[in-house]
Amino acid sequence: MTGRLFAIVGPSGAGKDRLIAGLIAARPEIHRARRTITRPPAESEDFESLSAAEFAALRGRGGFALSWLAHGLGYGLRAAELAPLAAGRDVIFNGSRAALPECLAAFPQLRVIEITAAPAVLQARLAGRGREDGAEIARRLDRAALALPPGIGAVRIVNDGPPEAGIAALIAALQPDSACAASR
Repeated sequence: MTGRLFAIVGPSGAGKDRLIAGLIAARPEIHRARRTITRPPAESEDFESLSAAEFAALRGRGGFALSWLAHGLGYGLRAAELAPLAAGRDVIFNGSRAALPECLAAFPQLRVIEITAAPAVLQARLAGRGREDGAEIARRLDRAALALPPGIGAVRIVNDGPPEAGIAALIAALQPDSACAASR
């Protein structure tokens, strides 16, 4: 039995990590794949921090099952983070819209869930987290309207309300009927 692989994608500030955390709290049998990122550690997110040189070397040695570049950073998932799939567990990860074609090439069974929010909500959330300056927030907001790559369907969740509503919508999106309903 093989588990299902879910990529959670969407603009910065949409609340992807918050919804994933709520999902895992409600459904601990789902494995959240821990990312490797080329940025300093942050208390708000659990990830493996590597320098750009360490990341490039690991990527060059085939050390990632999936990897991509976004926002001037390297992101990767080590093979061990996807190993629970073989044991029948569902695995979820915070991914990148731009990297979806490569992710689907490596994992054709990948299911995509797009989390989004209104521009004003995104701006307030980005400003509130304090990681980016005004110019970077503006660049992220410009990219927020980017569509998924052509031919890639997704279940879409608008996360403008309370976290509980977004978490409930994410749980519903993982149901087989909902995930299969996405057009590809």
